[in-house]
Amino acid sequence: MPILGILASAITGNLVTTAYESIATVSVGSPQATVSFTSIPATFTHLQVRAIARDAGGNGEIKIEFNSNTTTTDYRKHVLYGDGSSAYSGSANNNTCSPIAYSGQTANAFEAIVIDILDYANTSKNTTIRTLFGKDLNGSGDVGLHSNLWVNTAAVSQIDFKVVGGSNFAQYTQFALYGIKGA
Repeated sequence: MPILGILASAITGNLVTTAYESIATVSVGSPQATVSFTSIPATFTHLQVRAIARDAGGNGEIKIEFNSNTTTTDYRKHVLYGDGSSAYSGSANNNTCSPIAYSGQTANAFEAIVIDILDYANTSKNTTIRTLFGKDLNGSGDVGLHSNLWVNTAAVSQIDFKVVGGSNFAQYTQFALYGIKGA
């Protein structure tokens, strides 16, 4: 199942047609706990991850870790979320970046996720993450935005995605990493 998103070949006008460059894609064949991108080159301005994800068991969230940093207090987030009948906003000291569709919901529903990792190679400031997510559950669902901060000035060279509060990434979960070139 291909990941949908902005297609670099469809960009027209004054934009550079090679603004997005595919770095790596991971497709989950059987349930697994972690999806990782390693040895990320520092040759782009920003990174973008496009994913479709499902929890194989429980009702979890996706957490993001940079450079094997598992210290939850090194990450901050702000949340805006809605499901059609209620809305939520808040903040926390943790590294969850998106809810995830799970087996107790509509069969074969996946969370659609786009994660922008801004200035990931800039060692003069902390790394900012912006995540848009949502899913349709045949008449219900959710949509939201997480804004995260990694309180660390190291260049990002590794990204790990894990399910927290659930089980594993289900079969057919996909993560695709793109580099975004600067102007």
